[in-house]
Amino acid sequence: MIASPASRPQPKSDPELLLLHALPLDGSMWAKQMHLLPDATYAPSLYCAGDTLHAWARAALEPVKGDNIIVVGCSVGGSCALEVAMIAPERVSSLVLIGTKARHRPDPAFHARALRVIEKDGLEAAWETYWAPLFSRATSAAVVDQAKRMALPHLPGEIARGVSVFHTRPSRDDCLSAFPGRVTIVSGADDVAPGPKISASQAEATLDGHLRIIPECGHYVPLERPGALNRILAEVIAAQRREPRTR
Repeated sequence: MIASPASRPQPKSDPELLLLHALPLDGSMWAKQMHLLPDATYAPSLYCAGDTLHAWARAALEPVKGDNIIVVGCSVGGSCALEVAMIAPERVSSLVLIGTKARHRPDPAFHARALRVIEKDGLEAAWETYWAPLFSRATSAAVVDQAKRMALPHLPGEIARGVSVFHTRPSRDDCLSAFPGRVTIVSGADDVAPGPKISASQAEATLDGHLRIIPECGHYVPLERPGALNRILAEVIAAQRREPRTR
């Protein structure tokens, strides 16, 4: 469970960044964020970590050393960030959730359909069906092509596992509303999954929520608008350095 504000000690260590990737990408999607905290940034690729979000979260935490972790996740990576906060509440000081929906209602038919597309039609067909439409129309074709080149080298079984982790993830809206640290909710203005409206309602439900809507941007903010995201992350890092968590 998330610790109560009064029971959470102040962090002793310097901030660290844990960056958790979206489907069907991997840790390389964070290339333009890796410089923000040199030697204290981790961007694991999680497809081989297990078949549950809990297993992904445990694997993501393994290399991180301190107790002042800023966990940043995009899409299923944001869901994994919430799971990290459930596993190690005494170590997570701040969450940045990008294109993330904390509440989950399983859709077995959608899940099964996505797995069939991957198995029968291949990753390229799945890319065009499920993930390419999540980019903003304002995003350059070069950026979309770059993301596609990240996705397609993966084995179909790896992405299918990620799809199943996404569709079987627990609902964590209770974690979102109880987390006592800073929560920054980021959405592209053109995102449809979950989009600005749901993102705003999630920010309102937190104890210390901050909403950031990025114009002319879709679901994959780290790729589509890296400069805007880096300014947000720099703000979060500065806040953790300036005001150690006491809540």
